[in-house]
Amino acid sequence: MVAQRMLAPVEIPAERRPGGRNGSPPPGEGGGGWGQEGAPSAATARLGVWVFLAAVSMLFIAFTVSYAARRAAPDWTPVALPPLLWANSGLLLASSVVLEGARRHWRCGDAGGTRAWLGLTVLLGAAFLLGQVAAWRELVAEGVFLASGPHSAFFYLLTAVHGVHLLGGLGGLGYALRRLARARPAEGTTGLMFAAGPGKATGTLDATRIREATVGEATGAAGADPGALLGNVAVYWHFLTALWLYVFFILWS
Repeated sequence: MVAQRMLAPVEIPAERRPGGRNGSPPPGEGGGGWGQEGAPSAATARLGVWVFLAAVSMLFIAFTVSYAARRAAPDWTPVALPPLLWANSGLLLASSVVLEGARRHWRCGDAGGTRAWLGLTVLLGAAFLLGQVAAWRELVAEGVFLASGPHSAFFYLLTAVHGVHLLGGLGGLGYALRRLARARPAEGTTGLMFAAGPGKATGTLDATRIREATVGEATGAAGADPGALLGNVAVYWHFLTALWLYVFFILWS
């Protein structure tokens, strides 16, 4: 719930939002196209994400300094890490690529495609976490525990802290998926038929109008721009992917 509140843009009442279904330019990712009242909401949410990521970065910098100092001690004994971690890294990298695919579909006004790719991102992220648990089980089966040595202690600590933050990211992805489920493309003869608004006729629209219609529907139903939420979640998720690659490098090297 904390991650969802942090990642979600501040909701603006429909009557105060100049964008979306009223015909004015809709809000986009990062606040592009927001009205004078909506823009600060998206900007504030994005700023909150970056502040939180700065705090997480400082935490892992502190871990790195401690790791480097402890590694120079004479009792340092390296632990053979499970090769499964390579496959887990591939899963997390793939999740970031798929998430960008979801954002591309959103920019094109394809709400169904956005949900499908976002759902696949959630599955890949969950598979990464399960793989991390499996790697822990492999080490335990080999008799390597938290107290076995400083290297194993750092491995369990860093992977656990990263895993907790990734769980928050999965919560944010699930929240975005639920919000995007309210974007309602109208039934039509082709995949490019979207409702222009309640009580209005449907028709084949160009890419810009499709996006406006989709965002307008979603904004009206949810009270905030899902595109801005998706952008915030993407920033957080890509950060966690890069952070894992960094953690994996220092643990393996």
